[in-house]
Amino acid sequence: MTGGAAHAQSAAPAPFKVGTVTLKFIGQANVNEQLVRANVQMRDGTELDETLIDQDIRSLYRTGLFEFIEVKRDILPERVINLVFELTPKYRVLTVRYDGNVKVKSRRLDKEIKTKPNSPLDERQVKEDVAKIREYYQKSGYNQIKISYEIERNRSTGFGTVTFKISEGAKVKISKVNFVGNDHVKAGKLRKAIETRKWNIFSWITGTGRFKDDQFQDDLDKLRDYYRELGYLDVEVPADKVVYAYPSAKKLVLTIRIIEGRQYKVGDISFSGNTIITTEKLRTALRQTTGTLFTPSKIEKDQTALEDAYGRDGYIETRVQVVRKPNLTTGAIDVEYRIRESEKFYVESIRIEGNTKSKSTVIVRELFLGPGEVFDSVRMKNSKQILDNTRFFEEVSATPETTNIPGRKNLKITVREGRTGNLTFGAGFSSLERAVVFAELTQSNFDLFNRRSMFQGDGQKFRLRLQLGSRSSQAILSFEEPWLFQRRLALGFSVYRTSSEFNSSVYTELRTGAEVYLRKRLFELVEGRLSYSYEVVEIQDVIAGYETIYPRGSSAVAKVGFQLLRDTRDKLINTTRGSRVELNTDVASTSLGSDVDYYKVEAKGSQFFPLFETQNQVLAVLGRTGVVDSYGDSTQVPFYDRFYLGGPYTLRGFEFREVGPKVAIGSNNVPVGGKTYGFTSFEYSLEVVDPLRFAVFYDAGFVNSGSYDFDPSGYSDNFGFGLRLLIAGAPLSLDYGIPITKDKNTNGGGQFNFSFGTRF
Repeated sequence: MTGGAAHAQSAAPAPFKVGTVTLKFIGQANVNEQLVRANVQMRDGTELDETLIDQDIRSLYRTGLFEFIEVKRDILPERVINLVFELTPKYRVLTVRYDGNVKVKSRRLDKEIKTKPNSPLDERQVKEDVAKIREYYQKSGYNQIKISYEIERNRSTGFGTVTFKISEGAKVKISKVNFVGNDHVKAGKLRKAIETRKWNIFSWITGTGRFKDDQFQDDLDKLRDYYRELGYLDVEVPADKVVYAYPSAKKLVLTIRIIEGRQYKVGDISFSGNTIITTEKLRTALRQTTGTLFTPSKIEKDQTALEDAYGRDGYIETRVQVVRKPNLTTGAIDVEYRIRESEKFYVESIRIEGNTKSKSTVIVRELFLGPGEVFDSVRMKNSKQILDNTRFFEEVSATPETTNIPGRKNLKITVREGRTGNLTFGAGFSSLERAVVFAELTQSNFDLFNRRSMFQGDGQKFRLRLQLGSRSSQAILSFEEPWLFQRRLALGFSVYRTSSEFNSSVYTELRTGAEVYLRKRLFELVEGRLSYSYEVVEIQDVIAGYETIYPRGSSAVAKVGFQLLRDTRDKLINTTRGSRVELNTDVASTSLGSDVDYYKVEAKGSQFFPLFETQNQVLAVLGRTGVVDSYGDSTQVPFYDRFYLGGPYTLRGFEFREVGPKVAIGSNNVPVGGKTYGFTSFEYSLEVVDPLRFAVFYDAGFVNSGSYDFDPSGYSDNFGFGLRLLIAGAPLSLDYGIPITKDKNTNGGGQFNFSFGTRF
């Protein structure tokens, strides 16, 4: 009996059952009941589950349709519970109105707000919409805009009407930005440091010249930072002291008050806690020295430089704290670098995460660190930079990872794969090729032998381009393995077929060929490229009477080439600084399978000088020269491989290939090219609004008939102006060139050129 009673007491009670699930709307039921049921999992007759009830409540709140939700329970006999969901719906928006908007139409303001008819009435959203409308008006020049809102709720219907009350004011342009109190810094420099500027002729493109609250507050912070970088650590730029003056209804003059304070310099510099590296050696890593202006950004860089000095030798957990001590005697700020040294670490292993398509070897071969080496934090940072530059990944992180082995850390590389392949279709128009359509498939992380991963992941380069135009056609297939035999040696090839009519108006040129090459960095930034190419050049459709100059038929040109290249440009497009220098040598020989024997030597160089930060002004200087000559059994260099000038990439004031030696055919003078040329170009450009630039230029050059004839007396030159912009990521140049000096056989008049690509 005792055992049976104990068993009965320990038996679990039967679970509660749900009788009915009822919906009860508090107030006006402006929400569809079926929508509510779709977000409730509890059903009649199911087992009661408190967790499920909580999930239902959260699901209903996520709809954004309810102000308050409560579930009440009605307990019945036999462990049955009826559930009642009491729902207080939010008001819904009946309509949105605007009152006072004269200059801007209501349907335009509708695009700026998220409060829409039949959506839940959310007053927080209405307030955000007020800010959006204000921002839109300010961008349009109405900086005196005043906006409020009013909500009329109808309890009987559950709907509300939202009215935005607008006082537009006059459309104002900033006519001047003044500064008061800037005794030690010129106003011009301060104006360059901020985005709020006066209206000018480019403002309709750049968007400047209008007052914008958020931007102006950011500009006040920029002024404070600018002064601090000059050593004025106590500077004040009070927002409540800014004067807004309106000399007329449509003009605004801003006067910004600056309280400079005193200018500080660096006082005594001391170190503490350093036992591994001497104080003398640490001082050599610093940019800031005693007596220089106290610049916060340079102090931070010095802090990083000191940690890097330790990190190069494996002391990667060393930390440097900067302590600033105002010196009341000298008026300077003494700096103490407190160093907490760490033990020395070595690389245990390389751990790679996130490479879902790229092979691990593609990542490892770019690293400057390997297992067993001293854990150099600077080389770790450089490795991350190299991986970023591959553009295989959207994100790359390189961090030390703790291990169970004393003095050892793993190098952990975490990547997030990026998009490396593109299939593009497009159409274009240039002054040379006229209308063209093209399709191009590229993959910068190609894997020739990995079909399962859609031929991705081995770091190879693949390109297939098909182009058809009114004056040209093109088919190119190219491939490159940048790490041949896992060495920094690139092997590549290309196969192509091109047809062009723009080289001459009297014949069509068809080239079919292939090239194979090796490329390797030789030393520092100098890269070498060795190539072999074989192509068949066919001259077709020669107009009658010109066959003696441009004979019909085909000939093979087989040649080896060698190139030296050094490129330090900061950007390939819209370059602002750096240079590019290349030396090209080609030798065509019958021993290689060629029908002609000739050699060509050509040098090209360009240098970019940043002039002023305002409008990102740049001066580009370009120079080129070259010689081609026949040898052996060949008596002439083929006309299609001689030098010509003129057109969008050289002398922009002349027609394409118009400058150079000519031969008279009847009353016409047709270009036949030369064996020596020289060319130079100066181009000054400034940024109107990113990525639009305005440019003025001067080009000069000569082409002479004989080899090694560098006499420039027969030169031609031109000047002009143009625009630079990006269309679908491709650089487009629009230029108008005007000839200055030309020979009597060259057509006159200015030339309008528009072309894709760069000249440099």
